[in-house]
Amino acid sequence: MQGLHLIADLYDCRGPAALMLDAARLEVYCVDACRRHGLTVVGQLFHLFRDEHGQGAGVTGTVVLAESHLAIHTWPEIGAVTLDVYVCNFSCDNSQRAEALFAEVTQAFVPAKIERNAVRRGQLAAS
Repeated sequence: MQGLHLIADLYDCRGPAALMLDAARLEVYCVDACRRHGLTVVGQLFHLFRDEHGQGAGVTGTVVLAESHLAIHTWPEIGAVTLDVYVCNFSCDNSQRAEALFAEVTQAFVPAKIERNAVRRGQLAAS
């Protein structure tokens, strides 16, 4: 249960529009990024939201990892992204992998402002 949960809100994103609006492209990018950083992909689901005119209006997606997950949500109309990377450290410490993945995905969106939090989860108190 011990792990690292990284959470960020990205504002004024200036990266490729396709990452904000193309579910298939964002899915391929996120899955490949997880693998590049040594995490084990066991599934994924990405969905494109459409506005009343049928145009793309943002993507929500999750990559399920043996180590836990990556979740991402885009709001292209306001240039914002929320990112969530959680890894457990049961069999080994995956914290550096999580930090590297988080940094890469954050940088891909080229945000002007980042609000980031890191939560150590499942820390057991000494008896």
